[in-house]
Amino acid sequence: MTEPASPKLFQPLKLRDLVLPNRVVVSPMCMYSAEGGVANEFHLVHLGQFALGGAGLIFTEATAVTPNGRISPEDLGLWEDRQIVPLGHVTDFVHRHGGRIGVQLAHAGRKASTYAPWRGKGAVPAEAGGWTVVGPDSYSFHESFPTPQILTEEGIQETVGAFAAAARRAQVAGFDAVEIHAAHGYLLHQFLSPLANTRTDAYGGTFENRVRFLLEVVRAVRQVWPEHLPLFVRLSATDWAEGGWDVAQTVALAKLLRFEGVDVLDLSSGGLTPAQRIEVGPGYQVPFAAEVSRAETEIAVMTVGAIDTPAQAEAILQQGDADLIALGRPFLRDPHWTQRAARELGLVPAAPEQYKRAGW
Repeated sequence: MTEPASPKLFQPLKLRDLVLPNRVVVSPMCMYSAEGGVANEFHLVHLGQFALGGAGLIFTEATAVTPNGRISPEDLGLWEDRQIVPLGHVTDFVHRHGGRIGVQLAHAGRKASTYAPWRGKGAVPAEAGGWTVVGPDSYSFHESFPTPQILTEEGIQETVGAFAAAARRAQVAGFDAVEIHAAHGYLLHQFLSPLANTRTDAYGGTFENRVRFLLEVVRAVRQVWPEHLPLFVRLSATDWAEGGWDVAQTVALAKLLRFEGVDVLDLSSGGLTPAQRIEVGPGYQVPFAAEVSRAETEIAVMTVGAIDTPAQAEAILQQGDADLIALGRPFLRDPHWTQRAARELGLVPAAPEQYKRAGW
């Protein structure tokens, strides 16, 4: 008699030479708790708890590649060497407890220099630590947000270099994976979408021009990031707004990203325009992942958003809609979500010796 297959959520996944013990991923979540871009004890405890809880892969929050690329003054950064060692303490802890950890590299563009959600709304003034922001054109995200300076072609190349330099620092810090953030209305997404990119040069207008900046960043990062470690890219699959970025363009871009050495496409949505009309419901972004998965892009896909239960996550994988499941809020509510999921799916959860008395 054939033994039943283990739940797909707990089957390993090999990405280049990195083997994930399961398909559960802690999604990048901004914590707005750094000073000068430097990680501290909060980040060690916050991210370390997910390793103790058995997550297959843990991502840091959006980590800025330049000071003016931070969303808020309290964001993490990897724009200078002094930020390496504190993040190394985090990766060392995760590795000592059997975990894998990646860093999400980001530039907020016209959505930079804004308050953390519980500290205020809109633009942070200069006297409170705010700064000049940049974007593909001079239009702000919202009237309460900063007005951007147009990023010149020279500035674009400097930003490409900043992503590559941050990836080198990420390697020194001991990260297992890098994710390039090109979603949620931040700089690279701004260049992708016709709703935020009105340029008429080589970086605006046609699809080929609008994706150019992201492809240059990917190429530069892949060149310095170790060949044996995976590279992720997060995209907003749709702007949820007429005339914006959509799923068809996402599929077309996915094929290009695979050619450039990207291993996983992390698919979210929205964030580009206040005019968006998002149809939220359980697993509402899964169909985007499913469409890319079935488009023969030859790239692994991670889905995220309103996925709460182990049964829901397992069904997504069993249907072939995605290869990895990323969760955010569920992990904030329960850092041991992975172990609980194993129990609910009929397995004996892996747990540190110190935690086994809990009855896992």
